[in-house]
Amino acid sequence: MTTAAFARDVESLAGIVAMTADFFSRHAIPAGLRQAVDLCLEELFVNMVRYNTETDRPIEIELRAVDGGVTATLTDHDVERFDPARISAVDIHAPIEEREPGGLGLYLVFKMADSVHYEYRARTSKITFVIEGKQA
Repeated sequence: MTTAAFARDVESLAGIVAMTADFFSRHAIPAGLRQAVDLCLEELFVNMVRYNTETDRPIEIELRAVDGGVTATLTDHDVERFDPARISAVDIHAPIEEREPGGLGLYLVFKMADSVHYEYRARTSKITFVIEGKQA
């Protein structure tokens, strides 16, 4: 398991990518999963930075190797509830000029991850996703 806290800034993405690179190199996880893990972490992290503006506390990321895959958890403290599963579905078949901006990144997270779980307790938002080794 690897855990680190990152400042609420998109500049932190380089550190997050470095964290996953180190994590993958130290565990027997198929390298083909890394792009999906990085994309999901980036999307969820940026959403927390962009929409949970009532705090300046860092966002914690935990990576855990499980059965040839990865479980990742992002924890955001002192924030309001934001359950990504409750966002309106994106109509990917609608013409681009008819689409509302936003939501496509979360759509990709839900498509790429094998499972996504949200929990909220005591002003702490926690999103956990699993990407299994069968994707590699």
